[in-house]
Amino acid sequence: MIDRRSQLMCMGFLVSDLTLTASAWVGAYFIRFESGWLPVQTSPPAFYLCLRQLPLLVLLAVFAYRFSGQYDIGRLRRFREEMVAVLYGTVLLTLFMMATIFFQHDPYESRAMMILFWILTVGSILFARRVGWGIVRWLRSRGYNQAFTIIVGSGRGARRLAATFARISWLGMKNIGFVDERVSPLSADLDVLGGFQDLPALVAKYRISHVFIALPLSRYEDVKRVYSILAGTMVEVRLVPDLPALAGLTLTTANLDGQPLIGLRESPHFGLNIVVKRAMDLVLSAVGLILLSPLLALIAVAVKLSSPGPIFYRQERCGLNGKSFWMLKFRSMRVDAEKETGAVWAKKHDDRRTKLGTFLRATSLDELPQLWNVLIGEMSLVGPRPERPVFIQQFEKTIPNYMARHCVKAGITGWAQVHGWRGNTSLRKRIEYDLYYITHWTPWLDIQILWLTLFRGLIHKNAY
Repeated sequence: MIDRRSQLMCMGFLVSDLTLTASAWVGAYFIRFESGWLPVQTSPPAFYLCLRQLPLLVLLAVFAYRFSGQYDIGRLRRFREEMVAVLYGTVLLTLFMMATIFFQHDPYESRAMMILFWILTVGSILFARRVGWGIVRWLRSRGYNQAFTIIVGSGRGARRLAATFARISWLGMKNIGFVDERVSPLSADLDVLGGFQDLPALVAKYRISHVFIALPLSRYEDVKRVYSILAGTMVEVRLVPDLPALAGLTLTTANLDGQPLIGLRESPHFGLNIVVKRAMDLVLSAVGLILLSPLLALIAVAVKLSSPGPIFYRQERCGLNGKSFWMLKFRSMRVDAEKETGAVWAKKHDDRRTKLGTFLRATSLDELPQLWNVLIGEMSLVGPRPERPVFIQQFEKTIPNYMARHCVKAGITGWAQVHGWRGNTSLRKRIEYDLYYITHWTPWLDIQILWLTLFRGLIHKNAY
């Protein structure tokens, strides 16, 4: 189904992008040669040389931006995908212009101007897109630019999807009702419009643009039936898999030589992401060790004087890919704390702790030596907390997706910890938050967690 409103939106974005691109081209000239902000070694080129390249610039911009997918407008498209398309398109355009000008030996030849042009172009287009989508979302949340949908199914997944549409009204997707042929008494409160065979008529009657199939995998045959029935319509059809066992993981799609693939467990920690995360760990852990060295020395002396035994406690934990490493902590218990009991969870009023250890554990100061584990690459500043191998053998048999935590480096702090799920709290909740972190990781999320750790993670009532 061709949505004329989407066509108008694409045209609006195209006009905006081309206007901003032309403005950035002229702006880059004035910044480079007229502003005085940058040194000019030779006589600046005449302004008309800049203006005469504008028609070629606009023509190449139309091709580059269209080729990069900047106008693949969709209600479900994430801004990060649009940002990548804009970066790709502007880089492509800049390379086209550089190649053309240098090949023609045009007098208007300046590498610095080209860099300025790209910075101005990508910055202004992304800002305009953000503002534009903000306006569109504001209008949609007030009932304008609505798209009507039907949800196939009446179970848990269908209810959850309908609630999501109601909650994020800025998406502009209004659910008309549900379609199902197996309606249970528990679904009596839902507005069921009919069975599968009624779908074509309902699509035409309510001008439906999207149909979401929210059926469990046990009804795969019904999924095929629905898709076959809708084959004669122009409606967009999307499958919403009801996979409760995979809660917390993000499904991804890929294409392998025409064969569709669905990723059930994928981590964003690969390629450049690993480089960025490791660079953050190296810099921040080194700075932390230097700045905190007086406090570390003070705690070390206090531990040594407060009770007999070593200053540090080395404990085997499992990190990336389940590989064991020795995690460092300031010793907070007696030397023989596990001689009789073996490996056990710490508990409230644990008599194995020293007086100083009680304070260190409550304030998480005993964890500071793990900055060294981060520096040498065994841990990360942010990630799922590492667990002891003896406990992992128990949890992997009873907690679904527990081992997925080991597809990234273990961390000193994490998404679960800053939300209070640490110490003697629900292990399942902790896993849920860990899996959310793994599948939604960005450098900004790490910074947010580190910031929250300063205010939420230092003192905790469940840290025994």
